[in-house]
Amino acid sequence: MAYSPKKKPIKKKAGSTSWGGVAKWYGEYLQKGDTYQESVLLPNILRMLNLQKGECVLDLACGEGYFAREFLKAGAIITGVDISPELIAQAKAHRDGIEYYTAPATKLIFAKDNAYSTVLCILALQNIADLPAVFKEVRRVLKSGGRFVMVINHPAFRVLKRSSWGFDEKDGVQYRRIDGYLSSAKIFVDMHPSKQAAPHTISYHRSLQDFIKALRGAGFAVTQLEEWISHRTSSIGPRQKAEDTARKEIPLFMALEAKVLD
Repeated sequence: MAYSPKKKPIKKKAGSTSWGGVAKWYGEYLQKGDTYQESVLLPNILRMLNLQKGECVLDLACGEGYFAREFLKAGAIITGVDISPELIAQAKAHRDGIEYYTAPATKLIFAKDNAYSTVLCILALQNIADLPAVFKEVRRVLKSGGRFVMVINHPAFRVLKRSSWGFDEKDGVQYRRIDGYLSSAKIFVDMHPSKQAAPHTISYHRSLQDFIKALRGAGFAVTQLEEWISHRTSSIGPRQKAEDTARKEIPLFMALEAKVLD
């Protein structure tokens, strides 16, 4: 995890924020086990939500339905939506009774006003360009007193192409180097960097204040914030203690709960 100088980013002329082009790879990844989704995100989300039987939940940008299926087990009534028809096809293949739709997060044409008690968006907002439009649409479909819960890569510590791990040999300290934070950025991400002509997606970096301002602009107030760390540990070696300490101190993910202002 040592710091290494960054290469000049390759400019790309076109790209997509959808993960449809890597749907097969993503589905296989989730089946491997011991992923962040399984070991960090899912238990924390279920604890934070405390879903009630019969609660109407919209899984926004649901992908292939990994989380939606777990919410169904908790007794909630689940609807899933994603912009990728490939991922929605994978979700429907499970035939679990969940309603799935293909639509952008900014235009949920299938959903009536005030339809859901809870709207969730897990690790997807970084792939959506128009954040204010998403939040306004979420507010439209939420019931009075409903909640919007989002999980994002931690905006202060996981900044694509502008953050990295470093190691201080003198003091034996693992640290996080941040080369930029406040400036927003549109970043092309190669899904398989080692392959020629590999599919790529687009990610958007935003500061924490960008999220808060967009929520406020849509009529939301943040009611809860949590930061979640990695569950992994390093192999035995001279840097093991320092690396494991850094994992416990520097969170990977941030969860925000917001409710509509009265």
